[in-house]
Amino acid sequence: MKRPHLKNLSANALQLIFNQLLGLVIFYVLSTSLGKDSFGQINLALAILLAVFNILSCGMDQLIVRKIASGDDKESALSLYITHTLITGLVFYGLLFTGYIWLPNLPAVYNLLLLIGIGKLMIYFSTPYKQAANGLEMFNLLARLSVISNLVRAVCLLIFLILHKLGLTTIIAIFIAGDALEFVTGLLLFKRSTQIRIVVKWDRANYFNLLREALPQMGVVLITSSLARFDWIFIGFMLSAVKLAEYSFAYKLFELATLPLLAIAPLLIPRFTKMFKQGDINTESLKFLIRIEITIAAFTVLVLNIYWAPVIDWLTGGKYGAVNINTIFILSLCLPLLYIENFLWTMFFAQGRLKMILNAFIVTLAVNMAGDIMLIPIYKNEGAAIAFLLACIAQAIFYSCKNTLPDLNKIWQPLIICMACALGSCFAAKALFAAGWPVIPCSIINYWILLFLTGQIQVKDTQRFKTIFGQVPPLQATKPNFRP
Repeated sequence: MKRPHLKNLSANALQLIFNQLLGLVIFYVLSTSLGKDSFGQINLALAILLAVFNILSCGMDQLIVRKIASGDDKESALSLYITHTLITGLVFYGLLFTGYIWLPNLPAVYNLLLLIGIGKLMIYFSTPYKQAANGLEMFNLLARLSVISNLVRAVCLLIFLILHKLGLTTIIAIFIAGDALEFVTGLLLFKRSTQIRIVVKWDRANYFNLLREALPQMGVVLITSSLARFDWIFIGFMLSAVKLAEYSFAYKLFELATLPLLAIAPLLIPRFTKMFKQGDINTESLKFLIRIEITIAAFTVLVLNIYWAPVIDWLTGGKYGAVNINTIFILSLCLPLLYIENFLWTMFFAQGRLKMILNAFIVTLAVNMAGDIMLIPIYKNEGAAIAFLLACIAQAIFYSCKNTLPDLNKIWQPLIICMACALGSCFAAKALFAAGWPVIPCSIINYWILLFLTGQIQVKDTQRFKTIFGQVPPLQATKPNFRP
């Protein structure tokens, strides 16, 4: 019988793989069936809506996960977050609709914001159930709640594509239908699976207490939301929808490459919370975990770059491959840094060091925005990628300097070794074979051989991995021994 955390990892990984595959189908259909201008405008609208709804969450999503994982009153926590999403979501969309009525000569993207915003509002309303499932470590439920919208959109888009009736209006209608169905179906699944009463009740005192508790995290959310899509929005308005279409295609594939990180990350918050609450901190396991994460990240860098030109040009008919080869290389260098940042962020969040996290994101946002403003007008899409890389480096350095566990002070060493193995394998294979498909298997084989020779992977790593994701002792009502 599988251990609980291995089951959780499997469920979460399968959900993410399935969701990302569906997202890839959606993205591929849109990018190949629409012109670059229309595709760029849709991505601009989605970028703005993503940033806005992330900001509206005020950081309560992760706070609710932590509260539920720590054993707080689940019904009360869920009720407060549902109340928050209803208030903020309806106020935002009301303002958006009022602007459409009263302001003349709005740009074309505003119409897309208004229409696609209906669906994204439904997704926002379903957030409390997903975060509650995460805090309860019910990852099978979370998997079902998370795939509904993408499944509906992917199937409908393929059907209309086959029927040759896929236009911009049809695409928008499909987006709204998929998002609305996720909200309704997700609500029913959550009620049936958890047996938690869903009560929408205005509790002024507890609501404002929750807002005050989330204040440091609000700043983090504001900054990360700006950071997440500032480059898209800046490119869309500063350059053109066509350039945004090209950059968003590269960035979407870059996000797809973070799939292993997305599979692991949700498991770390409740696990690290329990670890630090109980004061049972196994630094050897933590060092092993970050080493394995970085080997995966560097392998992703290798695969992404050696496959990019031949595969993407073949899939898109030369539309998004060669034009993005430099952009994707620069973005791929961020992958190992993202793994380290997520690892340290989760550890600091579990310790309750929210003000320090806020300071880290302030530094990151400053570096990213300054880089975008200075580099995008000169280097265009490559400039946005460089700015993002500089921001990732700045955040990783800041987190490393704030780490209070001495045994984790040298987690940057696996990053340097693994990246050297990945880039060395790629360049050596290309020098050996000049060009062509033999570069791909040669690069991959060289990478794993170098990892073994440098000690980054070992024979006993499989057993260590099973041990880390084994049974976690239940939370006890004792004060944590750890002091940040």
